[in-house]
Amino acid sequence: MAAQGGGGTAGLGSGVLWALAAGALWGLVFVTPLMLPEYPAALLSVGRYLAFGLLCLPLAWFDRAGLRSLVRADWWHALKLAFVGNLLYYVLLASSIQRTGGPLSTVIIGTLPVVIAIVANRRDAARDGRLPWRRLWPALVLIALGIALVNQTELQAVLADPARDVAGYALGAALAVGAVACWTWYPLHNADWLRAHPQRSPRAWSTAQGLATLPLALLGYAALWGLDALRDDPFAMPLGPRPALFVGLMVAVGLLASWLGTLCWNAASQRLPTALAGQLIVFETLAALLYAYLWRGQWPAPLSLLGIAALVAGVLWGVRVRPEPAVVQAHPD
Repeated sequence: MAAQGGGGTAGLGSGVLWALAAGALWGLVFVTPLMLPEYPAALLSVGRYLAFGLLCLPLAWFDRAGLRSLVRADWWHALKLAFVGNLLYYVLLASSIQRTGGPLSTVIIGTLPVVIAIVANRRDAARDGRLPWRRLWPALVLIALGIALVNQTELQAVLADPARDVAGYALGAALAVGAVACWTWYPLHNADWLRAHPQRSPRAWSTAQGLATLPLALLGYAALWGLDALRDDPFAMPLGPRPALFVGLMVAVGLLASWLGTLCWNAASQRLPTALAGQLIVFETLAALLYAYLWRGQWPAPLSLLGIAALVAGVLWGVRVRPEPAVVQAHPD
């Protein structure tokens, strides 16, 4: 029988709450590029994860027992997760947000619940059980409809504004698709490790990923600084034209979004089937939309509100779907 991965209704309920907390924290990273539009996306990425890695150094003392139990293969896995799910993902996302203004990138990233649910439902059925398509598809359709409605509103605003760069907007959309690919790969492989090691601490695994990110972020920061010097770029490296705001935001997103958000997501991933957890990434989309509209100082358009309502309805429908054990075909004699 397939592993159900959740310990019953109580486990599923706590898993949903952990995913909700992760989404609320991760939504913060969508507004950061809007607050620092003059900063290169690559610098925002290495700055965020440099802060994450440095914050994990003292945190590692509290997780020393769990970290000592990790073997070389575990650290190699953490390094791959750190590169694809942290640095590469956020470079693509921040670049996209700076070109589209926020909500479009947010709703493209919002396709993750649909993409991950479909991929995981095929990939991980033997381990998690299969979420029955006949009950799952209404949730996926509602989520996809919500994303389309919000996207339609944003696209109309861009086309109606002659000052907006349509080509840059399209490039931003393409970069967001690349971010979706990175973050489809990340939760699937992160869940593989967590479900294979249910006795391990989600907090220690979050700290391990931060420590693995640190050398990558240091190398990236050094490379950007060197390229800036070679090009005689007027950008004020290493902290840019607004150093206090830059450092403050990097520390905030490093601690809240990267470490605490990853901790919450790891806890959710240990309790939920991956296909269901994938749908709950929509909490990140909803939080990011809220923060983006607050930053803009405007209320969402009616069509956007309808799309947000569809997203919420899709989530509420999806969390009611329970996995069924995968049917194992007997080999004929």
